[in-house]
Amino acid sequence: MHSDPEKHSDPVQKEYSRLAPLYDHRWSFYIDSTIQETINRLAINPHERVLDLGCGTGALIQRLLHLAPEARFFGLDPSVEMLCVAKRKLPDSVELCVGSADTLPFANESFDVVISTNAFHYFRDPAQAIQEARRVLKPNGRLVITDWCHDYLTCRICDLLLRLFNRAHFRTYGVSQCQVMLQNEGLHEVSIEKYKIDWLWGMMTAQAVKETAA
Repeated sequence: MHSDPEKHSDPVQKEYSRLAPLYDHRWSFYIDSTIQETINRLAINPHERVLDLGCGTGALIQRLLHLAPEARFFGLDPSVEMLCVAKRKLPDSVELCVGSADTLPFANESFDVVISTNAFHYFRDPAQAIQEARRVLKPNGRLVITDWCHDYLTCRICDLLLRLFNRAHFRTYGVSQCQVMLQNEGLHEVSIEKYKIDWLWGMMTAQAVKETAA
């Protein structure tokens, strides 16, 4: 994992290069709660290949390894610093790489599951990210996205403030917007559940399936 000389011009990389050493401690409740909610809606089978898109410090993969030790895990994130934290906590069997959700550095039909937790509101081109996730999924592969839900007033307020004052943040989406995006990119069996983890954070977890090859 090599540092990108252009990272200081990318607001997401700039923000998380600064936050990486403190991230797990500062956001421990939020991380633990959203990971647990995602796991509650997710089944990983033995020997499946799983990509964590926007894996950050590797907290989700760390939890999933205990639940599915025979699965093969990969993590991708734009921040070298966040991946360095992940590398220290994860075994060498987990493949970590620097990259963008817009152009995944993986071959077509490489994964059984693609997961993204707490990263979708950073994606500058969410439709392209979904398209890329669909490309790397095998037929009948599953896409799972957990992120803030714009349907909640508290999240709409946070979204507005962050769009004004934080260049790393892009935007949040509601259930209907997320459903349309997933369906427009050719995914099937779309289901989205929204919930709150406390008085502030309103979340949603979306699940969708890539169709079987003809």
